[in-house]
Amino acid sequence: MMNKLAMYVAGPRTKWATLIVWLVVAIVLTITLPSVKQHERNNAPNLPEEADSVVASQIIAEQFPGASGIPALVVWSRATGLTDEDYSVIQSLAAELEKQPPAALQQSVPLHQMPPIALQQMTSEDGTVFIQPLLFEEDAVTETLKASIQHIQQQVTTDEQAPFAAELGEKDVLTARISGPAGILVDATDLFKNADFVLMVATVLLVLVLLLFIYRSPILAIIPLIGVGFAYLVTSPILGWLAANDWIVIDSQATAIMTVLLFGAGTDYCLFYITRFRHELQQTATITDAIKQTFRGASGAIAMSGFTVVLALLSLLAAEYGSYQRFAIPFSLSIFIMGIASLTLVPALLAIIGRKSFFPFIPRTPEMIVAYEAKTGKRVKRKDPERTLGNRVGNLVVRKPWQVVMTCTILLVTLALFAISIPYKYDLLSSFPDNMPSKQGYEQIAQAFEPGELAPVTIVMQHQQNESSTDTKTDTDANAREQIEQQVKTTLEQMPQVGEVSAPVQGVNDTTYTSFTVILHTNPYEQEAMDAIPKLRLAAAEVLLENKTASSLEAAQNMVWIGGQTAEQYDNRELNSRDNKVVMPLVIVLITILLFIYLRSLWATIYLVATVLLSFVSALGLGWLILHYGFGVEALQGAIPLYAFVFLIALGEDYNIFMVSSIWKKSKEMLLKQAIKEGVSQTGSVITSAGLILAATFAVLATLPLQVLMQFGLITALGVLLDTFIVRPFLVPAITTLVGERVFWPGKRPEVAPKINVVSQDRT
Repeated sequence: MMNKLAMYVAGPRTKWATLIVWLVVAIVLTITLPSVKQHERNNAPNLPEEADSVVASQIIAEQFPGASGIPALVVWSRATGLTDEDYSVIQSLAAELEKQPPAALQQSVPLHQMPPIALQQMTSEDGTVFIQPLLFEEDAVTETLKASIQHIQQQVTTDEQAPFAAELGEKDVLTARISGPAGILVDATDLFKNADFVLMVATVLLVLVLLLFIYRSPILAIIPLIGVGFAYLVTSPILGWLAANDWIVIDSQATAIMTVLLFGAGTDYCLFYITRFRHELQQTATITDAIKQTFRGASGAIAMSGFTVVLALLSLLAAEYGSYQRFAIPFSLSIFIMGIASLTLVPALLAIIGRKSFFPFIPRTPEMIVAYEAKTGKRVKRKDPERTLGNRVGNLVVRKPWQVVMTCTILLVTLALFAISIPYKYDLLSSFPDNMPSKQGYEQIAQAFEPGELAPVTIVMQHQQNESSTDTKTDTDANAREQIEQQVKTTLEQMPQVGEVSAPVQGVNDTTYTSFTVILHTNPYEQEAMDAIPKLRLAAAEVLLENKTASSLEAAQNMVWIGGQTAEQYDNRELNSRDNKVVMPLVIVLITILLFIYLRSLWATIYLVATVLLSFVSALGLGWLILHYGFGVEALQGAIPLYAFVFLIALGEDYNIFMVSSIWKKSKEMLLKQAIKEGVSQTGSVITSAGLILAATFAVLATLPLQVLMQFGLITALGVLLDTFIVRPFLVPAITTLVGERVFWPGKRPEVAPKINVVSQDRT
C-alpha cells in the first residue's frame, strides 16, 4: 500500500505530474481567489455578544447615543506651560473639525466657541497638558480611523509648527499626540502593517542560512523552502476566500504568526523526510527503491505529527475569546496543507533531482563508494557510527537511565517552579513600544491628570418599572429614582478606586435607564482597575437592593452593566481564564487519544504527554527569568500561557512521535535497549536540526515591537529548545529504558531474536 502511494506521487512517471499539479493549483488559486491580506479585520471583536461590557455598550448606544462611539483624545502639551498661541492652535483645530469634519467623526467639543479662560480651567494644574476629546462612530473601521487621524494631524501642521511630529519634553515647543481607544487601535494596527511580509523575508533568510550551515548543500537548503512556499501560495488564497465569504475572521496578527508557523514546522516535516531519504540512498542503489523505502518509513510519523498539530490548533475553536478563535482555522489549515506538501511535493522534488539533492556531499551505497574511489582515486570519508554524538547519547540513556531521568527532571522542575509566581497583565498600552504616539499621549495624561481619564468607566443601571401610571405615582417614582441615583453616586465616590463620578444621566428612549461616568484613580488597563469592575457593579447593585428595587442581590446585579475599556479588559481577563480551563485540557485529551491510537501503548502515551507538559511549564519559568531579570519585564501578557501551551504541546509531540516511531520499528528486529540506542542515534541529528530551525523561526517574532509577540516568540523558542536538547534525547528515551518491555502494554511486543546485544556492545 505504501509503495503504491509513493509511486503515485513520486514514481518515475508521476513525479513531474505532481510538481505540475502543485504549480497549477498555486497559480489558479492565486489568480482566482483574493489574497488573505485583502480581507484582514484588525478591529474584529474579541468578546462574545453576551459579555457584560458588550451588552453595556449596546445599551449605551441605544439609550445614551451621545456617549457611545470610539473616543480619541488629542493630548496637547508644552513643557514650560501652554501659551495663548497654543490655545489659539487648539481652537483653530476645533473650528476646522466643525467646518470640515473627517470621516466617521461623530462629536467634537466646540472649543473655538469658548473663551480662553475656559480652556485654561480645563488644563492640568501645572498648565502643561490639555485634552481635546473627540468621538468617532462606533462602527468605524480601522482604516477610516487612521485616515481621520491623519486628517487631524495635517490641519495643524505648518512650516512654523508641527506639534504631532515634535519631540516630547522639548522646551518651548507645542506637542500633540492622539491617544484614547481610537489612537490605540490605529497604533496597534500599524504595528502589524506588513509584518507578515517582513517576517516571511526574515524567516526565509534565516531558514536558508541554517540549512546551508547544517547540511552544507545549496540544493537541499532550497527544497524545503520550495515546499513551504507552495504551501503558503495555496493557503493564502484559500484563507482569503473563506474570509471574503465571512466564514472566518482573520487579522494581521494571525497572518504574521501563521507565516512563522508554516516555515518553522513545515521545514521540520521536510527535514524528517529528507533525512530518511538520505539514509535510504546509503542503503539502496536506485532512486525509485529509495523513494519507496523513505515513504514507508517516514510518512506515518509525518502524517501523525501533522495531524496532532492540526487537531491541537483546531481546539482553539472551543475558546470564546475572539483572538484565539481567529487563530484556529489559519494555523490548522496551513499545517494541513504543509503536511500534504511534505508527503507529495517534496518526495517528487527529491525523485526528480535524485542524489544530486545533497551535492556536494552525495550519499552513496557501500558498493557505489568502492566504485567511486576506484574511478576517481579519491577516498570518501566514512563516519564511524559508534563515535557520533548521537550514539554516545544513546549509550548514556540506556546505561544510566536513572541518573539521566533524575538530572533532567530536577532541571525542568526547578525551571517550572519559577512559573508559579509569574504575574500577568492585560494592559494593552504596556505592550506598545515607547515611541508609539498613543502610549506617549497616555503617559502625559497619567502624569498631569487622573490616569483613568484615558478611558472612563460607564455604569448603567435600570430602575424597576412600576405598574401604576398616575401622575402622583409618577412624581413619587421620580423622587425615589433621584434619591437612588444620588445614593449610588455617593456610594461610588466613597470607593477608594474611584476618582470622580459624573452626575446621573437618564436614557433618551427609556427613562428607567441611568448612567454614570466614573474616572478611576489608576491606569484603566492595569489589574487594579480591572479588579474594581465587579466591586463597582456590586456597590450599585447593593443600593438597588437596599431600596427594594430588586428582589435579590443577583437580580440587582442583573440590572447593572459596566461599559468602557476597563470593563472590556476585565471581560478579556475572565474569558482568558475560562479558555485556559477549557482549551488546555481539551488539547491534552485529544493528543493523548491520538498517541494511544498510534502507539497502542498506555505507558508511552502517559510519559510522552507528561514530559511535554513539564517542558511547557519549564519554558514559561525560563522565559520569565530571562524577560524579568534580563529585560526588566514586570509581568507577562495574559494571553501568553494559552498561546505557548497549544504550540509547545503540539510541536513538542512532533519530535517525540518521530523518535519513538523509530524505536518502535527497530524493536521488531532487536532488543529494546538496542532499539532505543539506535533510535536516539539515528534521529538525533535531524531532530536537533529541526529544533534549531523551529526555535529560530519563533525567535523571529521576538524582533517585533509588540510585547505580546516578543514574549510569545521567546518562550515558544525556549520550549522548543528544551524539547530538542533535553526532553527528546535524554528524558524520554531514559524513561523508555526504565519502563522496559512494559512500554508496549496493552499492545504486544513482537517476539524476535535480537541481532546485537547492547550491553555486551557497550562493555566492548
